[in-house]
Amino acid sequence: MSDDRSLLLEAVSDVARSTGATALRYFNSRLSIERKADGSPVTIADRAAEQQARDWILARFPDDGIVGEELAAVRREARRRWIIDPIDGTRSFLRGVPLWGTLVAACDGAEVLAGAACFPALGEMVSAAVGLGAWWNGARCSVSDVRAIEDATVLTTDHRFARTPERLTGWRRLASRASLARDWGDCYGYFLVATGRAEVMIDGVLADWDAAALFPVIREAGGVFTDCAGRETPFGSSAVATNAALAREARALLDVPFSDEAV
Repeated sequence: MSDDRSLLLEAVSDVARSTGATALRYFNSRLSIERKADGSPVTIADRAAEQQARDWILARFPDDGIVGEELAAVRREARRRWIIDPIDGTRSFLRGVPLWGTLVAACDGAEVLAGAACFPALGEMVSAAVGLGAWWNGARCSVSDVRAIEDATVLTTDHRFARTPERLTGWRRLASRASLARDWGDCYGYFLVATGRAEVMIDGVLADWDAAALFPVIREAGGVFTDCAGRETPFGSSAVATNAALAREARALLDVPFSDEAV
């Protein structure tokens, strides 16, 4: 089993790296922007990058399923599935801001076995597999040991997207106590938590491809990842990622349920 996880750790890293390299070729160039049904932007960069990921996976794991943000699902019923977000942070990408990333996860049924987040414009990568730890540019990484909210950096993709008054109130309560509160969002915020440079990252609304790769990264780095209902899942349509030391207090301020079993 360890060998299988090692293989998947290498695979998700390779897919994220090659997919990110494809997206990077379009970065800081003039692109025609389309709007999806939910109003979010999409360009040829998103689609070309996801096609690169699919070609890589299908050449090496032809029986596996693939679910991505931009293209139709392949063998959705397969036990092992790959979940892809070719450009997480498309709005940042389109403005020439380098805090976007490529996300790839490998799942066995409902369990995410390995995940990787590549930040091509920054030259950075974080990846993890269950039981094998989290790795930042090839070296082990971990969440911080900050124990006081007053010393913490807390992040969200965009506080305006809290979507409910209760979540916005929770964010404001947390942010008012923290040392630093910023909208350094999308996958970059989770990256900062996993590498010990921030303590809390919250998203009120997420899709599976936004969260799946980040779930094992946070947990293998020693952090806690739940949805806004307090469930330990990457498939809850929202997320709160924290270091372990602040897991309970941060969620209390956000009014998110918490169980000590999550630590």
